[in-house]
Amino acid sequence: MSAAPLSEAKSNTPFYIATGREVEAFQAAYNSCLPVMLQGPTGCGKTRLVEYMAHRFGVPLYTVSCHEDMTASDLLGRYVLVDGNTEWVDGPLTKAVRDGGICYLDEIVEARQDATVAIHSLTDHRRELFLERKGGEVLRASKDFSLVVSYNPGYQSVLKDLKTSTRQRMVAIELGFPEPDIEEKILIESGVEADSAVALVRLGAVIRRGSITGLREVASTRTLIAAGKLMAHGLSFKEAATLAIAGPLTDDIELRAGLEALIDTYQPA
Repeated sequence: MSAAPLSEAKSNTPFYIATGREVEAFQAAYNSCLPVMLQGPTGCGKTRLVEYMAHRFGVPLYTVSCHEDMTASDLLGRYVLVDGNTEWVDGPLTKAVRDGGICYLDEIVEARQDATVAIHSLTDHRRELFLERKGGEVLRASKDFSLVVSYNPGYQSVLKDLKTSTRQRMVAIELGFPEPDIEEKILIESGVEADSAVALVRLGAVIRRGSITGLREVASTRTLIAAGKLMAHGLSFKEAATLAIAGPLTDDIELRAGLEALIDTYQPA
């Protein structure tokens, strides 16, 4: 499978700063025709990495936000009425398999089991897709096809875990929140002022260390960026951080008060 060398610079590439060897691992998996499972907390950059790699490879990206009502037909396709005629319309997975591209299943464990089973024949040596509803058609994946899923192990319940049989078919790339210096660069690139970026990263770090117990999630890089953008449009540090960080993280009055106290402590002078 052909892919752009890692050293090749491309214009208009989605901004992404690697936190480890994830770019090299992703490219090795792509070149080896192996499916990828991105593991990591919410808002750590999994989706941005996929966007970045699709641009590097020069292939289309088909993103599917998985949910409990999603069926196999939503991925594979279905027959629809077009001008009084019944025609087959490819779903995003089928388009990627047929024409080449990355099909990205975001939060795969939220999908129904029949949707998950539909990908199995694509994740082993066969790299085939069976379209039972289209007369049993079998598609062999394009050389430029890649299947990528995202998975947040710490968030899932026992009832919504990824089956071992599915996990073992994929290359697992683990992502985490960036180191402070990298996270500051990410915030600044997104338009956040340097002093605000430093303050937001410090605030995020202390929340992640568990200073406020009882939170189901912590402050992600995404929430820090959102707070910075609000500040860039005239809100104070406290207002922005409360709206973008404290509010989304909890509805509990006591936890909210603890977060607001931290915000007061870490706001820039």
